Amino acid sequence: MRLRDVRLRALTPARKTLTPVLVATALIAGAASPLVATSAAAAATTDQPAADAAALPAQPASIQLAAQRPIDQNADFYANLARGTLKQAEAAKLDTTQLGIQIAQLDQSQTLPELTVEGFIAQLRATTAKVSVDVAKAQKAKAKAAADAAAKRKAQAAAAARLAVTNTPDGARAAAQSIMLSQYGWGSDQFSCLNSLWNKESGWNYRAYNAAGGATGIPQALPGSKMAAAGSDWATNATTQVKWGLGYISASYGTPCAAWGHSQAVNWY
Repeated sequence: MRLRDVRLRALTPARKTLTPVLVATALIAGAASPLVATSAAAAATTDQPAADAAALPAQPASIQLAAQRPIDQNADFYANLARGTLKQAEAAKLDTTQLGIQIAQLDQSQTLPELTVEGFIAQLRATTAKVSVDVAKAQKAKAKAAADAAAKRKAQAAAAARLAVTNTPDGARAAAQSIMLSQYGWGSDQFSCLNSLWNKESGWNYRAYNAAGGATGIPQALPGSKMAAAGSDWATNATTQVKWGLGYISASYGTPCAAWGHSQAVNWY
């Protein structure tokens, strides 16, 4: 036997003896070999995929939002702007049908191609701009109507105040003096006669009414509706009655003093 064969025989039993000892020592120490650990992990992955998936934490809301396409974020932005315009348009009682439809289109566009969404956005922006202009016009018209109504109420109040003054006996006298001078050229002497005449007839009361004959108002027109020739407000406006009475005197007697003389003679004029 050669020296080489002797060495091989001496070494072989030692390898067979050392291998079980090393394995036992590793198990006693609690250390698993890399091969064992890898095999265990692979078995767990194969046998319990559902359990592992269930154990994964849910994505935070911030991560979910980050996953949204930029085009969808733009769609949300312009849809929200359009909703504000929609409310204003509804308050102004404008037609909001088209704007509402286009908002709904964007709300349901998350699964559509980006090019389609871009088209919806452009369409909605144009419609929103147009409706915004209409809203501005409606608001301006409403403000103007309110201002006009306020001005009308103010003018009516002022007219009522003037009428209240004119409808007094002194107010009717002042109106008569002004009209006599401006339209007929009659001065204070003629007014003195007129004052005496209408003091006798009605006391310058625009509501005066003679139940016996139906004569009405300051000049005691018979019937009172004759005074409509001077104005439709003859029943409520002393100045209108004065205008009609002066016209009647001018046409029938020439002057207030002539009418007063006739009244003194026959008790009517």
